Amino acid sequence: MARFNYINKLKCNLAFTALFCLLMGGHADARASHTILILGDSLSAEYGLVHGSGWVDLLEKKLQKEASPWNVFNASISGETSAGGLNRLPSLLEKKKPGLVIIELGANDGLRGLSIAASEKNLQKMIVMSKQSGAKVLLIGIQLPPNYGQDYTKQFANMFTRLAKTEGTAFLPFFLTGVIDKPELFQADRMHPNEQAQKVLFKNVWGALAPYYDLLQK
Repeated sequence: MARFNYINKLKCNLAFTALFCLLMGGHADARASHTILILGDSLSAEYGLVHGSGWVDLLEKKLQKEASPWNVFNASISGETSAGGLNRLPSLLEKKKPGLVIIELGANDGLRGLSIAASEKNLQKMIVMSKQSGAKVLLIGIQLPPNYGQDYTKQFANMFTRLAKTEGTAFLPFFLTGVIDKPELFQADRMHPNEQAQKVLFKNVWGALAPYYDLLQK
């Protein structure tokens, strides 16, 4: 009887171990996707540009040149807000299972004068959600024109810095560095960077991805 109980107990332990390994193996596979998910607005959606000429395509070409196993999925939409991005993110995480998420949102929130607290909450939820899925995160910051008022523009810029520090993500403080002060790098609407500016935007993003260079080679 004792031998019988011991064998049954051993079988149960082995079954539990096998099930645990299976579950953990599936979870690890879900986290191992070599996909970079980009969730942005018109600045990342090639607004007004020839298809394939945006900074996102330059990033993909860079990865190919470096023989990186990673690929890029651009889920950016012109006019997107932080709320819209948050609504779409769960489905994207489930379908694409990215290993890295680049969040470039908030500009349209600011241009519409939306609540900074609400925008920050949305972005924070996106960061946390991405990290919980197993993905690394790069947060891209933006700044508003001074005509929105000194207090609002300062609070808006500080929002990104605060989020990056609190959540411990890689961070690009200002997406348009090297572009904003060069009128010749903007389209006729004076709001959207032109094709020539995309190389600068790509360099900004690639530099901010430095903490993940090793990861992008695996």
